[in-house]
Amino acid sequence: ERASASQITRFAELATQRHGVAEGDLHSWSVASPEQFWALVWEFCSVRGERGERVYVAPSEPTQPSTARFFPDATLSVVENMLSRSGTGEALVAIDEQGARRVRTWDELGSRVASLAGALRSQGVKSGDRVAAWLPNSIEAVEVMLAAASIGAVFSSASPDFGANGVVDRFGQIEPVVLIAIDGYRYNGKDFDCLERLAEIRQRLTTVTTTILVRAHAPTGELPNGVVDYEDFVASGVANPVAPERFPFDHPWYVLYSSGTTGVPKCIVHRTGGVFIQHVKEHRLHCNIREGDRVLYFTTTGWMMWNWLVSVLASGATAVLFDGAPTAPAMGRLFDLVDDEAITLLGVSAKYIDSVRKAELAPMSTHDLSSLRTICSTGSPLSPEGFEWVYASVKRDVHLASISGGTDLCGCFVG
Repeated sequence: ERASASQITRFAELATQRHGVAEGDLHSWSVASPEQFWALVWEFCSVRGERGERVYVAPSEPTQPSTARFFPDATLSVVENMLSRSGTGEALVAIDEQGARRVRTWDELGSRVASLAGALRSQGVKSGDRVAAWLPNSIEAVEVMLAAASIGAVFSSASPDFGANGVVDRFGQIEPVVLIAIDGYRYNGKDFDCLERLAEIRQRLTTVTTTILVRAHAPTGELPNGVVDYEDFVASGVANPVAPERFPFDHPWYVLYSSGTTGVPKCIVHRTGGVFIQHVKEHRLHCNIREGDRVLYFTTTGWMMWNWLVSVLASGATAVLFDGAPTAPAMGRLFDLVDDEAITLLGVSAKYIDSVRKAELAPMSTHDLSSLRTICSTGSPLSPEGFEWVYASVKRDVHLASISGGTDLCGCFVG
């Protein structure tokens, strides 16, 4: 019944009506006829923007697949798409390890992003400039990403658990003009101050002209010299808000990084349209995310799954941002959040599932979990024992997806 009512079933039916795609041939058709497939994805997912006439331009040589182009005439704004909802419903919910809960409604998020974009522009930030965020999984990180995209600036993020060398190794390559940082954070019951590392990072990132501090750890603490308070910076743009601009399909959106296991992390530039339409396709067709859903993926801003999580806004879903240890104060913390926040999709790593399985947790017996429809597992293949544990101890009718993708595509190719 759930499968027959899913978005991928409706999409397959539409493909049959429009293009005569036989039942069971959806995947093979998507590979053989990319022009038809992606045009239908654009329509089905209600992508806002100017699509243009051309959908797919084949590679100039079969041995050069990277020369293929999708939607070469299209212009769009990811911000316009991700903030298409309005009203007092919750767009973002942020919860820290101690349980403090903050909310941005759709109206609040749209207004603050416009003000922040105006403030960035007043500092001379223009299309193509880089804006770097050394922030936790937080409302502010999402606001900065969207504000940068509103004016065509290129966003990049790193988690505050990175040391100064890790941050500079990444951000130093992209030469940011703006740095937004956090003053500290808590993980597994321990507080970590970031100001000493921030001083070193500022000294070494010589292209940064504006540094902005989110004072979440010590809100009344003294600001370092030359640093602007985040809330003051947002307020400075209230008088001159900036509406999101549309940019070409291949305009850069954000920069991610390889793991750095074989040297300095390598920059990976992701273009606006390709990542965005891939995300909405995955969310709606693969995960059946729909308006009003509530999605929690356990991640930091240093992992591509954070970018994937933020994109659920384009489906009208609420992004639930948890910053802390998944086992604090107890192993079942994430399942507590599922019940507390009526989570419909929970994303975790295969390693996490293995750890709670070995701890012999039985959320099916200790939690309600009635809202939960989907669990996504990634980071490594989920073991057969992990699959068995989820269905035996979490929820028998949950949609369990062991997904696989990568930082180089910021999406999935299996799952």
